[in-house]
Amino acid sequence: MSKQLLMDVSLFEVSPQMIQESIDTNNGKVIVEGVLQRAGAKNQNGRVYPKDILAREVDKYKKTEIAQHRALGELDHPESSVVNLKNTSHNIVDCWWKGDDVVGKVEILTTPSGNILRQLMSHGIKLGISSRGLGSVKQLSEDGTLSVQDDFELICWDFVSNPSTHGAFMHTLKEGVQRSSGFSTVDGLISDILCELTGVCSITKPCKSGGSCGKC
Repeated sequence: MSKQLLMDVSLFEVSPQMIQESIDTNNGKVIVEGVLQRAGAKNQNGRVYPKDILAREVDKYKKTEIAQHRALGELDHPESSVVNLKNTSHNIVDCWWKGDDVVGKVEILTTPSGNILRQLMSHGIKLGISSRGLGSVKQLSEDGTLSVQDDFELICWDFVSNPSTHGAFMHTLKEGVQRSSGFSTVDGLISDILCELTGVCSITKPCKSGGSCGKC
């Protein structure tokens, strides 16, 4: 059975207050905690990660990437099995089990993507944390439920704009992160952040002022 790139998203809950508390207590660093992934439960993509398989990969991840301080992830999901260093936004400094949940402690880096991630969290934007791995799946039942197989290899966890677990997506829409005139409010906020940081507008649409920073 051939391997494929598997990406599955869950809601990562961080409040602006948590960001400020971390800055105050960690010498300006932003370090947050949240659920990275859940074992044994069907996710939005119809996949189930057996706990023994996920536990094996988490243990390996802790002994290699986390122990060597290179458990990096990106902002948004590239369709690649390689973590692109120029797009990294965070480093996972620890993870552990809480029941069937993998909980992680995540440091937001002061890279360009990390600064965008920090600003999104500071504005209370609801984001997802998404596992990225390689593996095969097998159908479990006629309803389309798929089980991740023993050849699964965890690559990393990325932050993404759409936390598409059951319930989380509806909560995101309720907060207003939805499409409007072809652009999401998340895209618009990223444009504003980049505008402030670089003086260049805009990543999603032409700047009305002709390219200089200001109201686009």
